[in-house]
Amino acid sequence: MPPGAEVIMLRPALRTAVVIGLLAALGTGFPANAGETTGGDSGTTEPDQPGDDSGGDSGKGSIGAHVRISRSGTGSGRPTTPATSADVDWKPPACWYEPMYTPDEYEKFIKSAYTGAREPAAGYARKRAGQKYHKGDKGLWWQVQFRDEKYSSVCPVDTDNWEIWVPPVDPAPDPHKLTPEILSELAYNATVLPTPPVVLKPGAGRLVVNLGTRVTLDGDFGRVWTTAALDHKGVRMAATTVATPVALRVDAGTADADPRSCTYDLVERDGGYTVDSAGAGCEVTYRRSSGDAAYPFRASITWKVTWTDSADPDGPARAPGLPDGLSTVEQDVTVREIQALNRARVTRGSAGRVHRVG
Repeated sequence: MPPGAEVIMLRPALRTAVVIGLLAALGTGFPANAGETTGGDSGTTEPDQPGDDSGGDSGKGSIGAHVRISRSGTGSGRPTTPATSADVDWKPPACWYEPMYTPDEYEKFIKSAYTGAREPAAGYARKRAGQKYHKGDKGLWWQVQFRDEKYSSVCPVDTDNWEIWVPPVDPAPDPHKLTPEILSELAYNATVLPTPPVVLKPGAGRLVVNLGTRVTLDGDFGRVWTTAALDHKGVRMAATTVATPVALRVDAGTADADPRSCTYDLVERDGGYTVDSAGAGCEVTYRRSSGDAAYPFRASITWKVTWTDSADPDGPARAPGLPDGLSTVEQDVTVREIQALNRARVTRGSAGRVHRVG
């Protein structure tokens, strides 16, 4: 693992949350003990107890039951922000199936979790009992998991199949069964990016009307990767998203600027990426003072995001692609009008020489 990498083990979701969600989706009541017993990964009726290596919160909520998130460092002490998608229509998966139970474990889970449940939940338990929980068959029961650990009506999984049986060779995989592609979307959604370390010249509190605003970055920064991996009951898969900074866009925060916005390509240097707007042919220039208020100057870095179906950020990029990511920072700037910069006052000395004052 690269130096400075951050590893987060997202805590296993209690089976309680899943059961309550299923029963709620089925539109039925459930007994108290359905919310007090979980079945657990070993088929017991005791709640899961996360250990030192299985707890933790990503800051974005838990992801399923056994998904492990690891992140590269984003720079010592550098402020960060969750990545946002440049495609406003992109949404992360609401739910998916994860491997959860052997047939024996599944039998214990159903019998403990659904004891005393009313219809139609009771019918769901009978259906699984009629299938004999696939005891004696090779394979695993995969259970639906919700991105936010609570039932969501956006989840496209049919309520008749909160768990699905998956044999070693799956001839017709369910479209919501966890895959590296789904993991890549979960990794993308968990990506944290450094905010643009923008330096303005003149400074944010000393900008001047009709004087171009030079933009640089405070130090270089590099690509950022995030890995989502599953390793449970012999099922192993991973996906890594790699975000590479490609452009910086700045916006004056007011129509009283010309140009109001500029976009600069980032330049790779010494293994990092940087920018300097000097000589770029575009610098935000304010045409009116901010008076007693301030303008919201906005800087946003565009990150090209690729993914690979392994835990190796240097692996080959896979399709389909992911949308560009954005990290944005906003700061108030004050703009003052300096008469000497707007109009040169011309005076004539006694010898007829021209003096420009200011």
